[in-house]
Amino acid sequence: MDFTTLSAHQGKLMVSVGDSFTEGMCDDLQPDGSFRGWADRVAERLAADDPHLRYANLAVRGKLIGQIERDQVPVAAALEPDLITLAGGLNDVLRPRCDMKVVEASVRSCITQLQAGKATLVLFRPTDPRRRMRGSQRLMPNVNRLIELVDEYGEAPNTVVVDLFTARVFDDPRMWDEDRLHFSPQGHRRVAEAVLQALGAAPSFDWHAGLPPVRPKPWLQARRQDLRWLRVYLLPWIGRRITGKSSGDGRLAKRPEPTPMTRPTPMTEPTPMTEAAE
Repeated sequence: MDFTTLSAHQGKLMVSVGDSFTEGMCDDLQPDGSFRGWADRVAERLAADDPHLRYANLAVRGKLIGQIERDQVPVAAALEPDLITLAGGLNDVLRPRCDMKVVEASVRSCITQLQAGKATLVLFRPTDPRRRMRGSQRLMPNVNRLIELVDEYGEAPNTVVVDLFTARVFDDPRMWDEDRLHFSPQGHRRVAEAVLQALGAAPSFDWHAGLPPVRPKPWLQARRQDLRWLRVYLLPWIGRRITGKSSGDGRLAKRPEPTPMTRPTPMTEPTPMTEAAE
């Protein structure tokens, strides 16, 4: 669906569903303590053209695709949105005993339900983890299966696929938070711009363009960061897997009801980051 068509009539509704990627984890904090995120940034840009646009974000960090299918997709479909974004399944893939047949069934169910309405549906080809995460090669059969599903359903009318997988810019560690799993503000800006351009918006900047090169960090500093990442992020993540807990347990969606976007922030070329690469 062309961006200008989406903005042609006032009172449009955008709804986003998913996990931490769509919740916006590790982007800038809002006054209410929630993260901003690429989906908020997209809604801000749409609201700049349509002040009556309403927006709901049902995504919650840590959710598996079956939970998204059960708790978010029916609510989103019932709202009868004009634009909906769906991303999910990677939390399942990261788990050692991922049942890909179950994941595939839930992904198909989510997409089928959302394609049944009038909305333009945005799907994602996830980023390629191999060049930034050690040991991620084992994930690739299931990641590739998710991509195949997205490509299959992306052929349908009123469905847009945003290809993050082939974008080498996301190999840059500066696109990621220090937890190495969630996007930094720089990464969220790029994803938002990718979505907007996929919808037909005039480019604000080249989201594929790499950041200026920087000198590598000294070996000792890099190893200290590795140890901190192990202690602060990896070990707690493993602990949650062992105990069956999730970072999203008991957490509610940040925008459960459609509300207007206030004070839209113009999308501009992000300021290049100059700190040393990891």
